[in-house]
Amino acid sequence: MEELLRLYEDWRGCAPQSVEQLPGAGSNRTYYRFWDAEEDSLIGVVGTSREENEAFIYLAGHFGQKRLPIPRVVAVSTSRLCYLQADLGHRSLFDALSDGREKGGRYAPEEKELLRRTIAELPRIQFVGAEGLDFGRCYPMASMDRTAVFFDLNYFKYCFLKTTGLDFNEVRLEEAFSEMAKDLVGDPDKHAFQYRDFQARNVMLDRGGQPHFIDFQGGRRGPVEYDVASFLWQASAHYAPELRHELMAAYLDAARLYTDVDEGRFRERMRLFVLFRTLQVLGAYGFRGYFERKKHFLDSIAPAIRNLREWLSEGECPYPYLYDVLSRMVELPAFQTEVPAQPDEPCGKDAGMERVADRLRADIGPASVSRYDGRGPLVVRVFSFSYKKGIPEDTSGNGGGYVFDCRSTHNPGRYEPYKSLTGLDEPVIRFLEEDGEILMFLDSVCKLADAHVARYLRRGFTDLMFAFGCTGGRHRSVYSAQHLAEHLHEKFGIEVRICHREQNITQVLPAVKG
Repeated sequence: MEELLRLYEDWRGCAPQSVEQLPGAGSNRTYYRFWDAEEDSLIGVVGTSREENEAFIYLAGHFGQKRLPIPRVVAVSTSRLCYLQADLGHRSLFDALSDGREKGGRYAPEEKELLRRTIAELPRIQFVGAEGLDFGRCYPMASMDRTAVFFDLNYFKYCFLKTTGLDFNEVRLEEAFSEMAKDLVGDPDKHAFQYRDFQARNVMLDRGGQPHFIDFQGGRRGPVEYDVASFLWQASAHYAPELRHELMAAYLDAARLYTDVDEGRFRERMRLFVLFRTLQVLGAYGFRGYFERKKHFLDSIAPAIRNLREWLSEGECPYPYLYDVLSRMVELPAFQTEVPAQPDEPCGKDAGMERVADRLRADIGPASVSRYDGRGPLVVRVFSFSYKKGIPEDTSGNGGGYVFDCRSTHNPGRYEPYKSLTGLDEPVIRFLEEDGEILMFLDSVCKLADAHVARYLRRGFTDLMFAFGCTGGRHRSVYSAQHLAEHLHEKFGIEVRICHREQNITQVLPAVKG
């Protein structure tokens, strides 16, 4: 981190105004968002592999010359372990599709349009990106050859299959893997750039909904079908067969701009790549989930097993012994706990277990008791504040409550027409809501607040505090505090006391008498 800070200071000429560490996922890299005094931001990256960093830096430079929508690398440390890249914003395609995903795959027209727009860009990355590319600089290998295929298949075998305890003949399984590797590699002369991890989490959307692409450092020369399978059979996406068919057609239409397409042959090979990608991600989920205990990967196992079960049921497999092993694996008791999704509820094993837990909690009441139970009624206090003047003091004696940082969202205070206004004024409200970032931010906040208020009401607690901070305590924090306060008052009918500290504005929303 110190080396990254020095790199930023050398490039920018001053220290950052603030630094935010971004949530990690499957990568060993660490990401930070740097803000300057004008509230412009950059992403800082600290990697553990110099070779992997070099691959990303080279590919980003090459793709930038081809005018592909990727983040520009603006500075690299002398050690090559740290670099700064353009900030593509906060909204990923995965985030934008959350409603349809939570409804079990019932995607709205605007969500489908985002998917079509994204997959139609893939051929440009694959074919234009391959032009003049030195594949020898890719990491960890230059191409998807039989060695690379065996690496992924054995990843599945050792990190997932063996953990199930299923009995199988390793020699016969390796023979099936060998046949599969030969079929997957196919004709190397038809290979292009293979993104390798083309999925919704690695697509960022700008304010106009245009896709930009990240995390391509594992790319290599290879069959393009792999990326289509990665995108359309993403484990947690729940894409319906009709939607997959529609999106594959959009991909093929775009690919025809760059190469001859034998659609029948392409769709035939896609079935093989769907199996391969499913086994590859199960290996990753096994390692990252079972061994590293990362929740996102553990949560992804059930939908990946569901994809595999569907694949096995849809037709013949050219590798009989592999088919036998996989058929027995998906029928193991550990993979029979998925609960069918109800309308507008999430799918998957963990979603089903969470619904059961919710019902149990509702039936038995609070999981613990304390001397504060049953005092009621609940009063919620909501503050807006400036981080420059400190977090509001809690006077209840409870030690404080939630504090939410609004500084990641678009700031209307940067623009002259809004500088003298606050988050209570209509022009600012319209700016924030049309921009949309603050609404996505508050959607998550409200879900968390709703659960907490409901719990406090059941237990008869008397005080709960929320605070929203931004740079000046004038626009984003004021809007957010007011929005949450009005939401809680309308939903629960409880007394909510609002304090916009830097504006010297207080307001009480009285409890609704029932």
